[in-house]
Amino acid sequence: MTQYLDFEKPLAEIEGKAEELRAMARAGEGVDVEEEAAALDKKAANMLRDLYKDLTPWRKCQVARHPERPHCSDYIKALFTEYTPLAGDRNFADDHAVMGGLARLDDRPVMVIGHEKGNDTKSRIERNFGMARPEGYRKAIRLMEMAGKFGLPVITLVDTPGAYPGKGAEERGQSEAIARSTEKCLQIGVPLVSVVIGEGGSGGAVAFASANRVAMLEHSVYSVISPEGCASILWKDSEKMREAAEALRLTAQDLFKLGIADRLIDEPMGGAHRNPKKAMENVRAALIQMLGGLDGMDAKALVQDRREKFLSLGSKGLAA
Repeated sequence: MTQYLDFEKPLAEIEGKAEELRAMARAGEGVDVEEEAAALDKKAANMLRDLYKDLTPWRKCQVARHPERPHCSDYIKALFTEYTPLAGDRNFADDHAVMGGLARLDDRPVMVIGHEKGNDTKSRIERNFGMARPEGYRKAIRLMEMAGKFGLPVITLVDTPGAYPGKGAEERGQSEAIARSTEKCLQIGVPLVSVVIGEGGSGGAVAFASANRVAMLEHSVYSVISPEGCASILWKDSEKMREAAEALRLTAQDLFKLGIADRLIDEPMGGAHRNPKKAMENVRAALIQMLGGLDGMDAKALVQDRREKFLSLGSKGLAA
């Protein structure tokens, strides 16, 4: 059953009426409802197009957080073959908010790493809602080092509200682990490409996305802080999240203009959750093209390419 966002309530009513009519027909009530249901379907399609034609930044945040949106585990199942998960940071524990391992993309061996939020109450608790602890970042470092040793391209899938801010995480060196992961991204001599598939929250996202090429799905967001957190700090009122979302310039379209995202990936009408298969195929094509664009570059050139990319951030100015 589709979960609707707040601004989709009128759409929910129309789609609900169409489904009710078809349910009556399936129940054998002897009524021909197909013509009326088809008219409702057409009205719903037009409304969906209008709703998504010009989403506000806050609505983009809502779509990026949609609970039915495909997550890292979904992309790995759909896009990669021979996936072999690797666990643990060889120091403290295995962080289930971060998943990764060896795999093949289009028969090319790669290392894939990503945040996993979970898709029901049990898995969300197990995955800590995609908020990694220090051991998650140290696991990612270990996998990136392995990829560098064996010359494997690294693919990262970013989808996190941010790194976990709990007491235990801080005691185990959360900020140091994030910094080390970011440093490792910048140091490895193999191609590194990243896709923001949902939320790109603060340092928790940067630690995976300091890549040669960064792509963002059309309705994903990437920001130093959540709109609610920003509103709480600036206005002492988390309800001003809409104004904060506008000010943060966190949409994929804004970040592409500013040169932070290198590529935008189209989503199906209504967001990736309405047609996950299509969304994931679009991501597959983008990954293959981004990796292909880095072929032929040696380790030194790849590191220099990454260095120049991040040193140039901000050169376009906020007026872009």
